[in-house]
Amino acid sequence: MSAFAAILSDPTYHDYLAILKGARNGLVYGVKVRFPHALIMAILFGRGDWNTRIRTIFRATKQHALNLAKFVSLYKTLLLVQKKVNGGVQRSADTFVAGLISGFFVFGDRNAVNEQIVLYVCSRVVASFIPRAGTPYAMSSTASSAVKPIPPDARKFSVFAALCWGAVMWLFNERGETIQPGMFNSMVYLYRDSEHWNSLRTLLWHNK
Repeated sequence: MSAFAAILSDPTYHDYLAILKGARNGLVYGVKVRFPHALIMAILFGRGDWNTRIRTIFRATKQHALNLAKFVSLYKTLLLVQKKVNGGVQRSADTFVAGLISGFFVFGDRNAVNEQIVLYVCSRVVASFIPRAGTPYAMSSTASSAVKPIPPDARKFSVFAALCWGAVMWLFNERGETIQPGMFNSMVYLYRDSEHWNSLRTLLWHNK
């Protein structure tokens, strides 16, 4: 037991154990994020009996969790390989290269779960270009970091929000086939189904 504890605390093994811990955290986080989302979507928009819906929830949760675990472990492995090739020094471009390769092999397969994750990541990349405010977010974290996220400038964010909503509503009306299916179904429910009812029951209680 003491030998095992020594390995865990030995800096020689740190980078290798970090790959294992990263896979574990990716798996857990994927379950935490996808399961409640898949459950709510199955309740609101699911089709078929509950056995079919439960299988859909399980399949989506499993895929999200395993993909995150694979991505984190592959990403960390590629960072370690590049670091060793470059004499123990990590370069700025190494993260881009590792993310590029890992993203291609793990999330490059087009399916509903991967598409949602990639679009989420894309939206965060685009939003990062909004000019920042002067002070960071008020947030607490157990991890030590010299960098704290800074929120967007309030007025610039208002413009960004207006452009996003104007664009997506135009796309929904004019080019609905280009919108991600999950979002499209939500928009149909909000903006088109709300135009139709045939009784007090379908006005206030049931959508259809």
